[in-house]
Amino acid sequence: MDPGPRYRFYGDLAPWWPLISPPEHYAEEAEFLRTLLPTEAHDLLELGSGGGHNALYLKRGLTPTLVDLSEEMLEVSRALNPECEHVVGDMRSVRLGRTFDAVVVHDAIDYMTTEDDLATAIATVAAHCRTGATVVFVPDHVADTFVPYADHGGTDAPDGRGVRYLEWTVDPDPTDTWITTDYAFLFRYPDGRVESAQETHRTGLFERTTWLRLLTEAGFDADVVLERTTEPRAPREYFVGRAGVMT
Repeated sequence: MDPGPRYRFYGDLAPWWPLISPPEHYAEEAEFLRTLLPTEAHDLLELGSGGGHNALYLKRGLTPTLVDLSEEMLEVSRALNPECEHVVGDMRSVRLGRTFDAVVVHDAIDYMTTEDDLATAIATVAAHCRTGATVVFVPDHVADTFVPYADHGGTDAPDGRGVRYLEWTVDPDPTDTWITTDYAFLFRYPDGRVESAQETHRTGLFERTTWLRLLTEAGFDADVVLERTTEPRAPREYFVGRAGVMT
């Protein structure tokens, strides 16, 4: 299976991830996500776990297994979550040979840019569910409410490193199932050097009805839950499903 583009964001730039998107920014989001999972859940599979910033909070009361396509991002996560199991794998094809009480796919699901890819990722989730398991998907956008936007951010580290970034997200063709985000980065090193990087990411954009149809076809009793957030942005739509009898 073609792994798709090799983005520097998740390759040689991965060590900068904690400054691009600091772990503490995930606390509120992870707290809300935890309310969607069963209180009796013990083990959790996170597909597309990235730098492990959600797992930092979800591991409080759960035993996460973290899967990501990028070994470099898993290295970042291992430093933050050394007690967690980490597995290199593609969310469309990985099979761990065991099932879980809960499965979470955060915004890494955005890199499914066709309906076939999205359906295949959902099938992977279904293959790892115990009967009655809860699954949560957290896409950044759905087509029903998407509007173009720009953003910026970045932080500094005590050792003198720092990152600043700009991003622009647009939909070049509203008739297809993907959008683009252009990123521009400035990286400051402890010795004062500053380097720049730029790249364009293609991510998926699907209608709400498509999400619900694919989840239902995969055997989930699915619904949409609107995120509760104090961040200055529109709340996201979480797709939450409960696994039926698995055959």
